[in-house]
Amino acid sequence: MNQFESRGHLLTEQSNPRSEDLDRLDSLGLVDLFCREDARTVEAVAASREAIARAIDLATDALGRGGRLFYVGAGTSGRLGVLDAAECPPTFCTPPELVQGIIAGGRDALVRSSEALEDRAEDGEAAIAERNIGETDVVVGITAGGTTPYVRGAIAEARRRHATTVFIACVPAEQVAIEADADIRLLVGPEVLAGSTRLKAGTVTKLVLNILSTSVMVRLGKVFKNRMVDVSVTNSKLRDRAIRTLVDLTELSREEAANLLDRCQNRVKLALLVHWADLNLDEARSLLERHQGHLRAALTAAKVETGSVGH
Repeated sequence: MNQFESRGHLLTEQSNPRSEDLDRLDSLGLVDLFCREDARTVEAVAASREAIARAIDLATDALGRGGRLFYVGAGTSGRLGVLDAAECPPTFCTPPELVQGIIAGGRDALVRSSEALEDRAEDGEAAIAERNIGETDVVVGITAGGTTPYVRGAIAEARRRHATTVFIACVPAEQVAIEADADIRLLVGPEVLAGSTRLKAGTVTKLVLNILSTSVMVRLGKVFKNRMVDVSVTNSKLRDRAIRTLVDLTELSREEAANLLDRCQNRVKLALLVHWADLNLDEARSLLERHQGHLRAALTAAKVETGSVGH
């Protein structure tokens, strides 16, 4: 028998005693029940704070050395990974290859159920090999119940290739063990609808992926204060956000900020450095490159080199 053929003992598969009367509740009772249960997701994140912080440190180090970040999952877990990866380029102006989502079944599985494909560990191994994942890369395996063969195969192959590995599951390690560099266990308890891990397990996974990717980008210098200074200005909403950021952080009028943004090729970080350090585009661009895109470091250097910074 496969070690995971029987899964009834898993925390994610158990019946929730607090929702035994689920089919008797009226609409307000259903909402109240979900609110009480969903509150457990934040508690679960807080309980795993050290493991999450370790994953942030590992990913920051790897990406700082030229590596890539991969999320691997099946079903809901895979879709959440693909979603987080897809949101990094517009938010942080990262190249699409820097953060990637891998889902069992490929693109079709994003909109159509393909749960049967999660049982093939060899497919997970092949997905890692196809992307030539190596020692500077990070692979985050996401599986609510911890047993998904596709994810476990991907983690095993990533480890064979000396990549950094992170495991995210909603069952305790004593129920499902694995070797990984960071092991994040999000114990939200049984679902309101028994076994439906798109609920609390999905919610808590989204919370952690938000924290992980955003924190890594902060550490990589793509944020100044709490602003998206590397935002990709690709539509009217994002242009407005970029202009407002410049207005809020400087003493410029909206018209002056818009002109500065245009002159700096829609790059907020470059515009701030040009304005504060009184540099031309080439000088500011070169200074940012020398400091790996970290605006604070570039400003500190500019203060020494130019003798004045407008901030």
